[in-house]
Amino acid sequence: MISVYIHIPFCNRICTYCDFCKLLKVDAWVNDYLVSLEKEIKSLYRGEEVKTLYIGGGSPSCLNIEQLKKLFDVLSIFKFTSNCEITFEANSGDLTLEKLLFLKDKVNRLSIGIETFNKKYLKLMGRDLNVLNIKAAKKYFDNINIDLMYNFDLQNTLELKEDLKKILELDVPHISAYSLIIEPHTKLFIECYKETTDDKMDRFVSDVLKRNGYNHYEIRNYCKKGYESKHNLVYWDNDNYYGFGLGASGYIDNVRYDNTRNIKEYLKGKYLREKHTLDLNETLQNEFILGFRKLAGINKKKFYEKYGFDIHKITVLNNLISDKMICENKDSVYINPDYLYVSNEILLKFFDEDLLKH
Repeated sequence: MISVYIHIPFCNRICTYCDFCKLLKVDAWVNDYLVSLEKEIKSLYRGEEVKTLYIGGGSPSCLNIEQLKKLFDVLSIFKFTSNCEITFEANSGDLTLEKLLFLKDKVNRLSIGIETFNKKYLKLMGRDLNVLNIKAAKKYFDNINIDLMYNFDLQNTLELKEDLKKILELDVPHISAYSLIIEPHTKLFIECYKETTDDKMDRFVSDVLKRNGYNHYEIRNYCKKGYESKHNLVYWDNDNYYGFGLGASGYIDNVRYDNTRNIKEYLKGKYLREKHTLDLNETLQNEFILGFRKLAGINKKKFYEKYGFDIHKITVLNNLISDKMICENKDSVYINPDYLYVSNEILLKFFDEDLLKH
């Protein structure tokens, strides 16, 4: 079985931080793009059963009904398992009743980018928010994720507390909470750049959500029991997935690849920008860097099944366990919770030329 990511890089808002959205307005390229997407899938997909599908962007929700019908005609190429998790990324303002009625029979999970309820920060990001549409979506979807963004410049704890209060009132089963990271050379970066992030806000978010029944299962992700993102766990477990569409990335048979970000090249069928076959050391680096995003860490038995040797053959790992930066139980190794929000200093230690050296 395999997982699939589909990139639909279109947007119907003025965006201050996304290169794609500045270039790709909804109707300018979309029909030709879907034709090219279909050709790419047919040329590379090998007929595996698909266990998770994530349709992201951009905001695929900005497509009109006819365009959405064409998109899902393209996606019918895939062979889905009976319990396939199909996620559709959406902007709240796009979720009209017509689109909700269309999507309810096509997907079983929505991911809605609220980011913040604060009008000041929404304006800064060029985003809109429609809470009524989110409440309407709950009538048709049990499995909904909401994205929260925080750590804006000058944002205070009271503002963050108010955002959390409003998110909790929506009572959705999954919340992704991200400290703001802005690409350089964008309007938002110039207006809102912070030299450092504040891990006090990270801890505050975690404490509030855990007190309200959410399991903190990945550094930035929280869910009620049984609502973990199956698709994102594929990334964190360092498993294979296809990436289709402009700018998409994939990982198949130990090859990581990135598609072109040039729309004209993509429409000509020149999909691939670069690919790289990983050696064992690079694969192990990814295993630890991705796996340690999960609070449960890396399962030792599964590691052995993947690589054919005991995880304690990794010298760096043993040193970190001795330093109490990594904890261990019968089943797993995982980052010490005291180091969770400064985990980069731990992960950097896995960028070694030879993790198997003694």
